[in-house]
Amino acid sequence: MRARGEILLVLAAAAWAQDSRELVRRSISQDQLDWVRMRDYTWQARSVERHFNSQGKVESTRRESWETLILDGQPHRRMLARDGKPLSPAEQQYEQRKLDEAARKLSAETPAEKRQRLEEAEKRRQREFAFLSEIPDLFDLRLEGESTVDGRPVWVVSGAPRPGAEPKSRDAKVLLKVRGRMWIDKATYQWAKVEAETTNTISWGLFLARLNPGAKLTFEQTEVNSEIWLPKRLFMTGSGRLGLIKRLSQDEQIDWSDYRKFTVDSKVVTDPPASPRN
Repeated sequence: MRARGEILLVLAAAAWAQDSRELVRRSISQDQLDWVRMRDYTWQARSVERHFNSQGKVESTRRESWETLILDGQPHRRMLARDGKPLSPAEQQYEQRKLDEAARKLSAETPAEKRQRLEEAEKRRQREFAFLSEIPDLFDLRLEGESTVDGRPVWVVSGAPRPGAEPKSRDAKVLLKVRGRMWIDKATYQWAKVEAETTNTISWGLFLARLNPGAKLTFEQTEVNSEIWLPKRLFMTGSGRLGLIKRLSQDEQIDWSDYRKFTVDSKVVTDPPASPRN
């Protein structure tokens, strides 16, 4: 009887793990679909970035707010305010000139140039999808149970790199230095929330930028117009090094809001607002 019970427990654990992998696979596919649909929307965002000295005290703070407009499938950021103050008239004119120039370049594209631009954007999206799609195979995933996020029922799945896991792509190697948790919406299979933490040093770039173990990221999404999930909040904190000398310690929060469905009747190239809408 004892051996039989142990076998049943093993089989149940295997089925539980399989369910977790399928949940994560489906959530990754849904997330990618909504990132594609995101091109139908415009939005606003605000960021607060704080830098700390070696004693852990705030050394500097930078605040920005902007709106993102979609020009022929291409996102364009137009700055609205810095450090809580609206842009000066000269800065607003500069932002408008950049928007006008971006619109002019897109309208002057040949069919071949447009096709190439869209193909390159699709390649970047496919590369991101391939990166995320490795998570179910690289991680030991565990369905922790059920909870709610913003009143919506969710599954809670945690994961850590599986010992001996081998990523298929070079990009995915970084995943082996991260552990995390997902809150997956039951109705839509979308990520309501994601938490991640680095477990080892991550290095990249020509100048050897380094992110130390213990860096944390929290990402939240929200449903918009009962048809799409879009970013709501991102919070990152961590320390590291840029180059051989410069040490970094900072946190940053980005909040997205004011999502509006973009239509062909929307007037994109307009005079910028006198003050940001927060």
